[in-house]
Amino acid sequence: MVPANLTLRGSNYLTFAQQVTSPNQLIFPITAQVNSQDHLTIGGCDIVELVQNFGSPLYILDEETLRLASRQYRDSLLRFYPGKSQVIYASKAWSSLAICAIIASEGIGFDVVSGGELYTTLMALETIGLKDKAYSLIYFHGNNKSLSELSYAIENQCTIIVDNWWELEALESLAQEPVKIMLRLTPGIECHTHEYIRTGSLDSKFGFDPNQFEQLFSYVSQHKKLNCVGLHAHIGSQIFEKEPHQDLTSVLVKSLQSAKEHGLEIDTLNIGGGLGIRYTESDDPPSIVEWVEAVSKAMIDACTVAGVALPKLMIEPGRSLIATACVTAYTVGSSKEIPGIRNYIAVDGGMSDNPRPITYQSLYRVVLANGMSENAQFKVTIAGKHCESGDILIKDAALPATSSGDILVVPATGAYNSSMSSNYNRLPRPAAVLVNQGEANLIVKRETYMDLVKQDVLPERLSNHQS
Repeated sequence: MVPANLTLRGSNYLTFAQQVTSPNQLIFPITAQVNSQDHLTIGGCDIVELVQNFGSPLYILDEETLRLASRQYRDSLLRFYPGKSQVIYASKAWSSLAICAIIASEGIGFDVVSGGELYTTLMALETIGLKDKAYSLIYFHGNNKSLSELSYAIENQCTIIVDNWWELEALESLAQEPVKIMLRLTPGIECHTHEYIRTGSLDSKFGFDPNQFEQLFSYVSQHKKLNCVGLHAHIGSQIFEKEPHQDLTSVLVKSLQSAKEHGLEIDTLNIGGGLGIRYTESDDPPSIVEWVEAVSKAMIDACTVAGVALPKLMIEPGRSLIATACVTAYTVGSSKEIPGIRNYIAVDGGMSDNPRPITYQSLYRVVLANGMSENAQFKVTIAGKHCESGDILIKDAALPATSSGDILVVPATGAYNSSMSSNYNRLPRPAAVLVNQGEANLIVKRETYMDLVKQDVLPERLSNHQS
């Protein structure tokens, strides 16, 4: 069975990019093809050969797809929004040196939510000669930043997205001179997504609630170490509707007016991200261009109605920028048939490299990478190798007959897979490779057993056996 992204032309499978050019509307990367051996290729690289060379499970990141999504966000803002604008990558989706370097080279900034993500981003920017611009590229998020993280962000002149009263007071104490901040507001907007990734409703751990806005603006205006340059709100993730983000622009513009009445010189509004992607054929998200056009128009309209100048518009895509660019390759191991109930196929990974199915009940596609044109006539359940009954990657998947050693590929795994991976059952985390025009480069090494114990400490009294 050929993936939905791929069409047949002559004897070669070509990408569907001519018809659908927005990566978030595809299931496979834009470079996905099937070669003469009936193998899936990404970025000109044969998946079977990649597994032979790098092992499995293996994250395979397509550079061309990642760059296309980055450019569509950047260029769409320039096209549809006449004011200043900036795209910020929500790096919690997947943070690594190579990913940060690619995204920075496309003129995109970074949303970081921990000292570790900040460190990674700074290292990447330094490597490509952009560390001196960190102050204008990095925005530090989080609902419970530590004092050391706040100090680290201040030291590197990052803009800090303030989430709560404790943080405001901490910044007042830590800052030696005015620190650039934005205020995260809870807009009270509901959207249709999983409750764990819905962040804009009133019952949320993030941000200042609407009944606090006036007090908040008054407080910040009276504390000169807090240089408030903007307002931020984020309503959730994996959202298919455009209306919630359009509604959000009105909420933020009204808050902007209120803040100005308190003397705050705010010139930036950040509407967050949250655009969904296509994991399966039933998913139908708007394209990147459509989404940017909708929020740009909504911001223009809201400012026109309110009679205020256009602010700098910021957006923070994460999933929709990187998810489709990556696939995960697994090797088939054991199988189990329960007559009349279910057929299981086990792979060499699972919940430690993709916790989304067990956490969010997320759905995925799967293909047989070494037999792409074979008839997918069997219904099987893809099980992980962890000691958990719930470690199921995909229920009732359609696949051809498979054998131990076959290579399965699950697409759309660039967001919240590597970044949420773990060592559960003491499995080493997978390697990741970047593919482009037939070249494959290792960007994350596979962990070893030695890596698993390198942070362990055995007290001396336990190491010396006493009879």
